[in-house]
Amino acid sequence: MTDIRGLYDRLSGNVGKVIVGKPDSIRLTIIGLFCEGHILIEDVPGTGKTMLAKSLARSLGCSFNRIQFTPDMLPSDVTGVSIFNQKTNEFEFRPGPVIAQIVLTDEINRATPKTQAALLEAMEERQVTVDGHTYALPEPFMVMATQNPIEYEGTFPLPEAQMDRFLLRINIGYPAGRDEIQMLVNQKIAHPIDSLGQVVEVDELLQAQAAIRRIKVSAEIMAYIVELVDATRSHSEVYLGASPRGSLALYRTAQAFAALNGRDYVIPDDVKALAVPALAHRLIVGSAARIREVDERDIVRELLDRISVPGGEIG
Repeated sequence: MTDIRGLYDRLSGNVGKVIVGKPDSIRLTIIGLFCEGHILIEDVPGTGKTMLAKSLARSLGCSFNRIQFTPDMLPSDVTGVSIFNQKTNEFEFRPGPVIAQIVLTDEINRATPKTQAALLEAMEERQVTVDGHTYALPEPFMVMATQNPIEYEGTFPLPEAQMDRFLLRINIGYPAGRDEIQMLVNQKIAHPIDSLGQVVEVDELLQAQAAIRRIKVSAEIMAYIVELVDATRSHSEVYLGASPRGSLALYRTAQAFAALNGRDYVIPDDVKALAVPALAHRLIVGSAARIREVDERDIVRELLDRISVPGGEIG
């Protein structure tokens, strides 16, 4: 079996040189990478969202593109455009910034729904279609999107179909005092990302992604995942619950979490550890609950406390 734990330690240690004191955020990001998923980073400005994406790309030696979303962007600004070459009398495809291995879409909710939709095919099918021609995206491929949860003026909320395509939603948060001091020390002369090198080969990552899919998940654990997801659909405070894509997200991330803990099988604690980041962003709370400022994360935690975990043999 691929040394997934060793791979994780190398990646997290390297990224941790830039993102100080945030092991949980780094862990969830790498789990998303191992599960071939996409990450939504929802946090206030200046907490390291862009640096997290850049440091991950450098640690993997992957191509990296950053897209700054604005209201005047067009879908072709994301996917690319076909331009007529007068010398050859043929159309040539000029690839857009989404054609890279790690793509940071900064302030994704500042683009119009039409431009946001340009990412849907890329995120789900790992391809883009321009003027009737389909172009495959490189492997690995990961979208890391950011949005500010405070500033809503001039933004367009992400539609349900877009939110559902993010495997995990994470928050980085402000650093603790000692970590912020360490950040000042680290950047006294130069930013640590300037000297960050590659620590994992792409082939190693692809092997790890394949190995994680072979982590054993018992019928009892699968039933537990489905029961948890199904409970979000009938909760009194929820207008729209998690889709089957949510079940698959929780299934995959639990496999990765088990592998990081040195096991080749999933236990209920793996599911519970990933339930909030994998499911909460997929829920739409009802209007009455919104007035009371009910948080979808608290709904998932309530369900975790309420639903009994499977017992017996889980390996």
